[in-house]
Amino acid sequence: SQLRKPVVEKMRRDRINSSIEQLKLLLEKEFQRHQPNSKLEKADILEVAVSYLKQQSQLQDQVFIHKNLEQNFNSGYLRCLKEAMHFLSYYEAKKETQVQLLRHFCKAQIGADAVYSPALCSPPLSPCLFARKQPVQKMVAPAPTIWRPW
Repeated sequence: SQLRKPVVEKMRRDRINSSIEQLKLLLEKEFQRHQPNSKLEKADILEVAVSYLKQQSQLQDQVFIHKNLEQNFNSGYLRCLKEAMHFLSYYEAKKETQVQLLRHFCKAQIGADAVYSPALCSPPLSPCLFARKQPVQKMVAPAPTIWRPW
């Protein structure tokens, strides 16, 4: 058992040294930026590796936050667009402006669905059918109930 201890210890040190050497090769460009033309000790290699990994982690967090904000915006934009189209198509178009606005929203929705929809599950509404020039039949709506907070 006493004879095996030095062999096991040497194997452990060899593994550590090999891993440090691999880190040095992987982060060669980082070392050139931090300490060009200097002999690197093992501690230097480990410190630069830790610094680099922290920096990469912060960058990933920023990308994730940005993507999340962008996805939330896109999701809200599509919901707003669909709600506006639903509202406009619910009643018979009385003015040319209303018809044009509905057509414009319809085109915008088709474009937005193509770009943003993978993240959204709701199927697009089909008020594009209502965006014609001829008069639209009024949908039958249930009598509105009055909301009373008391």
